[in-house]
Amino acid sequence: MPTLIFDCDGVLADTEQYGHLPAFNQTFSDFHVPVQWSVEEYAEKVKIGGGKERMRSILTPELTQELGLKDEAAIDAAILAWHRRKTEVYKGLVESGVMPARPGIARIVREASDAGWTLAVASTSAEPAVRAVLTHAVGDDLAARFSVFAGDVVPAKKPAPDIYLLALRELGVSDADAIVVEDSGNGLRAAVAAGLRTVVTVSGFTREEDFTGASLVVSSLGDADGEQAEVLANPHGTDVSGVVTLATLKDLLAHPGPGDTNSAPTTDTEAP
Repeated sequence: MPTLIFDCDGVLADTEQYGHLPAFNQTFSDFHVPVQWSVEEYAEKVKIGGGKERMRSILTPELTQELGLKDEAAIDAAILAWHRRKTEVYKGLVESGVMPARPGIARIVREASDAGWTLAVASTSAEPAVRAVLTHAVGDDLAARFSVFAGDVVPAKKPAPDIYLLALRELGVSDADAIVVEDSGNGLRAAVAAGLRTVVTVSGFTREEDFTGASLVVSSLGDADGEQAEVLANPHGTDVSGVVTLATLKDLLAHPGPGDTNSAPTTDTEAP
């Protein structure tokens, strides 16, 4: 059975600038941490997979001492508390409707569901946050048809392939039958390393990244009566007339993927 796997942030909704960034900054303020990321600074932080890991990146020896975090146990406890609060703030922003679904998401999910495809989300974000975004993007009924793999369910986060390998294993599908929608270079590398064909829908923070190895790169999935999909890279010459459809995905699945021994090398392993 064909399987469609989505990343969450930047794919289901444009969550980074309007959700995660203000949630991080609110959390730092709530815990009296003297850090407020600008949009430019956060554009670098999004290259770090995982919210806890992004928070940990601020802890210089000087700041750790200023905050009274005396050992690794204290640091771990602080990160856990910060992240729990950040998830609460973020979920509130999602539920407020400030981050609408990206073009084409609800449409292609409905198409895939109607055709009997397996649906999943594979993300390094916390599971409650992922489920909140998913439900807001596609509605309760369609969200209930998804398997969600998120957060700390694997030891290594993207660009490691662990989350996608877990999804394939748990879903009982092969890499030949699954296609991923991602928005970042890290996410693409994770999917490709798992042998998966990948459609990239670039987001505001990722448009200039290296997407070598993607099966298709577009500005969004597009909607016939709304924003049209701009094709940025199309190595297989797949037909995209303003909208990425289920037929588009089927065509991409028919082409060799990164897991096929006869396919050419598809991506560099270095970060952009």
